[in-house]
Formats: sequence, C-alpha cells, structure tokens
Amino acid sequence: MKEITLKNRPQGSPTHDDFSLVEWQKPTLNAGEILVAVHSFSLDPYMRGRMDDAKSYAAPVSLGARMEAGGVGQVIESASDHFEIGDFVFGMTGWATHAVLIAKLVRKLDLPREHLTRALGVLGMPGFTGWYGLMTHGRPKAGETLVVAAASGPVGSMVGQLAKLRGLNVIGIAGSSEKCDIVVNELGFDHCLNHRSYDTVRDLRSDLARLTPNGIDIYFENVAGMVLEAVMPLMNVHGRIPVCGMISWYNAGRLGGDADMATLSAPSLWRNILVNRLSVNGFIISDHWDQFSTFLQEVAPLLDAGKIKYKEDITEGVENAPEAFIGMLQGKNQGKTIIKVGP
Repeated sequence: MKEITLKNRPQGSPTHDDFSLVEWQKPTLNAGEILVAVHSFSLDPYMRGRMDDAKSYAAPVSLGARMEAGGVGQVIESASDHFEIGDFVFGMTGWATHAVLIAKLVRKLDLPREHLTRALGVLGMPGFTGWYGLMTHGRPKAGETLVVAAASGPVGSMVGQLAKLRGLNVIGIAGSSEKCDIVVNELGFDHCLNHRSYDTVRDLRSDLARLTPNGIDIYFENVAGMVLEAVMPLMNVHGRIPVCGMISWYNAGRLGGDADMATLSAPSLWRNILVNRLSVNGFIISDHWDQFSTFLQEVAPLLDAGKIKYKEDITEGVENAPEAFIGMLQGKNQGKTIIKVGP
C-alpha cells in the first residue's frame, strides 16, 4: 500500500521534490468505514491551489499529508451495512493505491469495470462542472456564440459539445494544434485557436474577432491570462461569463504578480463588465452536488448515444502521478488526466 504526500509547498510550478512516495499502513476500520483498492484516480488543476497555504474555498493539504483526489475502486473490506466486498465505488481516495473511506461519503457505481474511469471525467466532477456552469450561468440559446478555453479538457469539451447540441456557434481555444484538431474533428466544435501560436493578445483577439463577427455571448472561463484579455472586448451586451478556473495563473500561488496577471487592467476589466452589462459568475461545483443526479439523467443517455465524446489521458502507476500532474499544468495532457493504479 502506497501513497503520495505533499513534501514541500511549491514556489511557482511544482517539481518532483514537492512530493514523497511513501508506504502506507491502513488503520483498523471503524464502524461505517470501508477499505478500497484504488483502480484509478483523477488529476485536476484545482489540486495546485490545495498545495498552497492560502485562504480558499477549501483547506490546503497539510505538509506530510496525502495529496487529495477523487478516485474509483473496489471495496475489499467493509465495516458498513451499505457496502459489500466487491462493490465498485467513487470517493476521495487521494493519490494512493488504497484508501479508508467513510461510507456515507462514498457513491456506489453502476458502471462496468471497463468504464469505471468515466466517473472521474465525463460522468464525474469535470463533466458535471461543465454542464452546471454552462446551463446555470451560461444560459445558452440557439444561434448564440460561445467561446470556451481549455476546450480539449474534460470541462471545456463538455461545455462545447452541449452548446453545439443546443444550436450554438462554438469556438474552442486550446494549447496546441493537435488539441485543436481533436476539438474540431472529433468533438465537433466550429473552430479552434491554438493560443500558444500567438505572441500578442492583439493577434489572438484579431483572429477571434474574425471567427465571431456577431460578438461573443458566452465565454466559459477556464484559463484567464492572455485568453481572457483577448475575449473581454468582444463580449456582447448581456453576455455571460461562468468562471470555472484560471489555470494560467495557478502557479503564481498566493503571491501573484506573474507576467500574465500583471498585464490585466482592472479599470478596463470592470468597465467592460459595466458597459456591456455582463453576468460574471464564479462557482465551485462542490456547492451543487444536489444537481448531480439531474446531470447524470441528462448527459448519460447522450454519452450512450454517441452524442457526447470524451478523451482520457491515462498514466499507469501511482509513482508517476507527480510527473503527470506537472505535465497537466503545462498542458501536455490530451483529455482527462487519470492515474491508473490497479487492475
């Protein structure tokens, strides 16, 4: 039994020295607990924020503690009346091969073994995040134009595909030409721009304006930085901006002050919001789990019918989680980043 713990708080981008791979000895189960052999766990950008000792919507990971993550696995020991040995479950397993979980915080999975990882991505927190943010705060209408950053990722790809199904013009922004090919040719977006191919905000904005001659009605924010600067002047009156993440700024940590952050003009940003009467809504998906069953009822049939597609970037071995995590923050992943631990 192994786990990866937080060894140091990163200064900027995380490095391998910020993590430790250690042996783990399970405690004796208390009533209402289960022991899970982890099949796979999810790596997500929000985890970078948990590595900083900073005030946020959730407590940081303590030094020496297991890195947190949602995972899927199989119950191998149970002290709960609600779970039997052999059940497949989802819970906050962390970066580990095994986890003791409180049964009332665990969800039993009705998925075949070969589709367990869907509970980490397309039918899990990322897919739910995209669905909720778009439907609740984006309020899409047929004929409108939507721009979504990190378009090839599990959140952005859900947003764009749902918008296309509702008759919107959808522009994706991604971090490589390969990702843009996936976004257009596999996921069905109308266009995709590789933000890494632009040297200036002005050039990115010019191409974005060419693809959105009627302006932008919805910008689904996952990235911030250069992309946000390019989008803001193109927003239509009464446009909507669901704010899901800002991955380009995460490695700045709580000190801030990196180059991208410094270029944003607060007066210009606020003026755009005021003059265009924009609705800008930050949301944290953990506040909205009461909507999760509605999400599954709507999206699972679309997935089964082939109307929603997804990609997974799977790395094997818990010991390789730090490398995969660092790569994900650098945009090296192709789809949902997952660590596969066991058979």
